[in-house]
Amino acid sequence: MRRRRPEKREILPDPVYGDLIVAKFINNLMKMGKKSLAEKIFYSTIKIIESRLKVDSGVDVFKKALDNASPLIE
Repeated sequence: MRRRRPEKREILPDPVYGDLIVAKFINNLMKMGKKSLAEKIFYSTIKIIESRLKVDSGVDVFKKALDNASPLIE
């Protein structure tokens, strides 16, 4: 048995965009501890979004998509 509860780990913001939501999404995208692969997938997807939609920030499109996918009432 544990003597005390383990401390919560603080999630650091994303190194490229400095956003906590992006960092959490990358952590959920990660499989078997391969964070660098998950980051490559996410960043390449954001670049594709920026090129096809011709917007400055693909992260804003990503956040809007998350808001649309999340439930309105808890």
